Amino acid sequence: MVPVKKTSKCKKRQRRSHLARTPANLTACPKCSKAKLPHGACSSCGYVSGKLMLALPGEEG
Repeated sequence: MVPVKKTSKCKKRQRRSHLARTPANLTACPKCSKAKLPHGACSSCGYVSGKLMLALPGEEG
């Protein structure tokens, strides 16, 4: 079956309104206070919830 009338831009965009992207939820790192993803390692210090998880290059210890 072929549609009888063209779907307008407004109708098409209303139908897809729930597909809009949302910004990433960022939290502050408790160690260095930089923005990081929750439940993930900090990219600047390598800590996750107070414990060192990532050995970043250039860091000793």
